Formats: sequence, structure tokens, C-alpha cells
Amino acid sequence: MYDIKLFRLDFRLIHGQVIAKWFGQIRGNEIVIVDDDLSKDSFMASIYEMSAPVDSKVHVYSVEDAVKKVEDGTFASGKVLVLFKSVDQVYKAVQNGFKVDELQIGGLGSAPGRINVYGPITLDDHDASLLKRISDQGTNVYLQQVPEEAKMSFSKVLEKFNFNLN
Repeated sequence: MYDIKLFRLDFRLIHGQVIAKWFGQIRGNEIVIVDDDLSKDSFMASIYEMSAPVDSKVHVYSVEDAVKKVEDGTFASGKVLVLFKSVDQVYKAVQNGFKVDELQIGGLGSAPGRINVYGPITLDDHDASLLKRISDQGTNVYLQQVPEEAKMSFSKVLEKFNFNLN
């Protein structure tokens, strides 16, 4: 059986901060990346697998496969860190029945049309709208890069910034 310790949205997926700070803090031994594109790219998936600590397992699933594996109990077998690369993938997973009680947003990079909302975390109207829908469905969404920094609730982000959520 598995125990999901943290759901994190971070476009960088497995990197130093995730491994050194979060994976260690949760005492994880398994990482599951849920991303449709990455699940079809065995070369890039292998790069992420090599980036993980030696004693840990890494799985890369499409959203559809992740939902099926949760349903049949084969999703993982240990203390799990679940990583999503994009808001679209989290939204798709939640809409397809993937239960996410809490979602930590730790890294969403900058691009034209995106607003810096907390440290280097940026959002655009599209991402803000999807995150609001996820939040409205009962997921506690918050922003936090590292354990030492305070969490910022997604509702405060919406209060602070003017997003077009239509």
C-alpha cells in the first residue's frame, strides 16, 4: 500500500530543492510524476529517474494511467511524493477522479502574460482559473517553495491579484 505525503505542482519536477528539502522532509521513498507528455517520452522520463535519490523509486504515469493505478491499488508502494508539471495536468487528473486533498504550488515559471504572485511563482488567467476550480472542488491549494518559508493560501493570491477568471 502507498501513502501520498505531498502533492506538488512544479514545472521543474525533480530538482535539487524538491529532493533536498521536500523529499527528505516527508521521508519519501517513491516519486510519482503525473504528466501525459512525459509518460510518452521514455528518454526524458529516464533523465528524471536518474535525478532521484539512489534508494528511491520513480514512476512516470499519464493522467489516465495514474487514475487507473489509484483505483486498482497499484499506484505506488511507499511514502510518495506526487509531482505535476502543469496546472492543466493537475486539473485533468482531478476532473478524472484523482483525489488531491492538498496541492502545493512550488514552481511555475515566468512567460509573457504571467504575473509574479509569490517569490518566483507566476500565474496567468488560465492557470488561476483552473486552480480556482480545483480549490472550489475542495482541494486546499497553497503556494510554498521550501519548508522554511510560510505558506500562502491560493485565496490570498486571488485577493491580491486581479485575474480574469471567466
